[in-house]
Amino acid sequence: MTSVLDLYFQLCAIEVTCESASVMAATLANGGICPITGERILSPEAVRNTLSLMHSCGMYDFSGQFAFHVGLPAKSGVAGGILLVVPNVMGIMCWSPPLDKLGNSVRGIQFCTDLVELFNFHNYDNLRHFAKKHDPRREGGDQRVKSVINLLFAAYTGDVSALRRFALSSMDMEQRDYDSRTALHVAAAEGHLEVVRFLLEACKVNPVPEDRWGNTPLDEAVQFGHHDVVSVLQQYQEKYTPPDGSDDKMSNEKNLDSLL
Repeated sequence: MTSVLDLYFQLCAIEVTCESASVMAATLANGGICPITGERILSPEAVRNTLSLMHSCGMYDFSGQFAFHVGLPAKSGVAGGILLVVPNVMGIMCWSPPLDKLGNSVRGIQFCTDLVELFNFHNYDNLRHFAKKHDPRREGGDQRVKSVINLLFAAYTGDVSALRRFALSSMDMEQRDYDSRTALHVAAAEGHLEVVRFLLEACKVNPVPEDRWGNTPLDEAVQFGHHDVVSVLQQYQEKYTPPDGSDDKMSNEKNLDSLL
């Protein structure tokens, strides 16, 4: 008992700054490897056990509500600090002395709440189907490249089912490759009328995007002699107006729902 209490009081006496504590949090987020030095500080098992405890009881009597609303492992202190870990992403240290009645930083809790409202970091946020939250983990160059390749290949092969899945998963259907060509360019060049109709009617894509040579999807359809595609593109070009806000977004969602 004496040795346990001695260790506890030593831990309670540790003094940190926001900078040093953020490195601790980042080390936990990085599987026990310090992101500054690259040195392994903690074993994977120790990291897992520590994060489990932080998630279940790191915020005093507020731990249950914090796990429900924020869904991330965290540890607060009566000095006004909150050490927050987003596993495999980053670690954060907040410091703001005003405390609530449970001994947690008021502004720190508000920051954590706002963070998971903006990003899908909550432990039970869906990582594939989300509309209002951002996922910085999917913003890497490799992911964007794969997204463009999948989109343009589906347009090239005339795979409307794949395009429908992409649209329902909130993919940008106007993504461009290194030549600034869109899925509509490719579908028009290949003469895939159903793909062209889907992109224009359901996804409401711009019917007149220009690639690096100044060619539009209509130019592609004319060049390759796809007269039915030419007619559809001309029809939509005449009545196309650029989107101006939320009303257009709601209209797009309604169009997609009708194609399920």
